[in-house]
Amino acid sequence: MKLNELRDNPGATPSKKRVARGPGSGKGKTAGRGIKGQKSRSGVAINAYEGGQMPLYMRLPKRGFNVPNPKKHAVINLGILQKFIDAKKIDIKKDVTEDVLVESGLVRRKLDGVRLLAKGELSAKIKLTVTGASKAAVAAVEKAGGSVTVTGTAQAEAAAE
Repeated sequence: MKLNELRDNPGATPSKKRVARGPGSGKGKTAGRGIKGQKSRSGVAINAYEGGQMPLYMRLPKRGFNVPNPKKHAVINLGILQKFIDAKKIDIKKDVTEDVLVESGLVRRKLDGVRLLAKGELSAKIKLTVTGASKAAVAAVEKAGGSVTVTGTAQAEAAAE
C-alpha cells in the first residue's frame, strides 16, 4: 500500500450538495428555498419571531435575580482533607492556609477563595484558615479538636455576632 492509494471508506464522506447550479442539478433556480418570502432571502434571523404576536419568551413571567459578578470559591470537603492528611500531603503541625492547600494539590487554584464544606469525616486536629466555611464544617473541625479561621468578610461578620 502506498500513500497515493489511501482512500476513505465508500460513503464515509458524502459529496457536498451544490445548490443553485442550474436546472439539471435538481436544486437549481431557487436552491430548494421555495419562492419569495423572508425565508428565501439571505441574512435572515427569525428564531423567536412569531408573526407579530408577543413571543413566548416575552410572555412567560420572569422571576429571581442573577448576581452580575458572583464569587466563585474553590470547594473542599472534610473527607478529602482527611485523605490528604493521611497521605502526608498536608502537614497538620503547621497552620493550614489556602496556599498550603494549593501546594498539596488538594485545590487547583484559589479563585475568589476556598470554602470548606462538611461532607465526610475529619479526625485530625487541624488549624485551618479559609475564606468561607459552612457551620457544620466548623463544628466538625472543632469537634475533632481543631479550629477554623474564616477570612471572608460576610462570614467573618456573621461569626463575630
